[in-house]
Amino acid sequence: MTGETRRIILHLDMDSFYASVEMQKRPELAGNAVIIGADPKGGKGRGVVATCSYAAREFGVRSAMPISQAFALCPHAVYLAPDFPSYARASADVMTILRAPGFPFEQVSIDEAFLDITASGSYREAKDLALKLKGKIRKGLGLTGSIGIGPSKIVAKIASDFEKPDGLTIVLPENIDGFLAPLPVRKIPGIGKKSETELLGLGIRTIGDLARTDIQLLLARFGKGGIGLHGLAHGIDGSEVVERGSPRSVSRETTFEEDTEDPRVLMATMEGLVHDVHRNLIDEGLRFRTVTVKVRYTGFVTKTRAQSVSHHTDDIRIISSTAFSLLGDLAGERKIRLLGLRLSGFESRDSRQKTLEV
Repeated sequence: MTGETRRIILHLDMDSFYASVEMQKRPELAGNAVIIGADPKGGKGRGVVATCSYAAREFGVRSAMPISQAFALCPHAVYLAPDFPSYARASADVMTILRAPGFPFEQVSIDEAFLDITASGSYREAKDLALKLKGKIRKGLGLTGSIGIGPSKIVAKIASDFEKPDGLTIVLPENIDGFLAPLPVRKIPGIGKKSETELLGLGIRTIGDLARTDIQLLLARFGKGGIGLHGLAHGIDGSEVVERGSPRSVSRETTFEEDTEDPRVLMATMEGLVHDVHRNLIDEGLRFRTVTVKVRYTGFVTKTRAQSVSHHTDDIRIISSTAFSLLGDLAGERKIRLLGLRLSGFESRDSRQKTLEV
């Protein structure tokens, strides 16, 4: 038995988070097609969809879709402008519930987090814990999330997406290959449209196909990354659930479903990242000096740009203006598959000073 199979990892992925928060605030929206994003302006709007409810997804609406296209698919939907402060508050409440049992915790985005619950002792106990967490989130916040449990972070994350919404999927160590094998390769986090196309060109359609592929073929096509791909296809992921003490950086990143160079998509995504890292900064009681923007282009070429400001601050306006300036330097070279934002160079907030209100 490998080191990965001795662990028990839980991954929570909140269901249609922004839309669910809006429906919790406005119960009359429950069951409706709800689209969060730019004003559609009767189908002439130029923004994008930030997210949407599951009812809207049934009409083909997806995140990062042009809002005009969403309106054409679902003109009867309720269209709402994003309320990022509300989403950040709801996220903080969810993460408080997850932290409460005391297991190693790692928040990876505004609506996702891992717990290393190996100390629970068994998958039966892990299931009981998952049900309790889901119940507390539903009862206390009026929201639902889907949980995956498995022997590695990669398996837990894929499992959390298996039975959405409000799902609970447990993958025992002995069932890893049977669970992963029939799934399309795109289900592996980090495999975007271009990588999927390359894999399809090799006759690799499912994770099982990838697991059975000669590693030398993967090395020839993807370089050293082929070793990692082959391991992920077997559910092997040795990365730890990292608890945050005094963080050296606060960062968030998003991988797009399709590589994009659309400035509207990039700007909407960056706006969400700004609000996400700002909430994390406030929760940690910190001020920053340096903003770093990271992009990964088509072909897995990654570039970063950083800028330090004149003094420590927690002002979201400074994060936003700096981030968008740096993004402007990086965008336009080629299509982008991943966008990230990081804050660093911290000092603790002085309790005698008030945080800027924005």
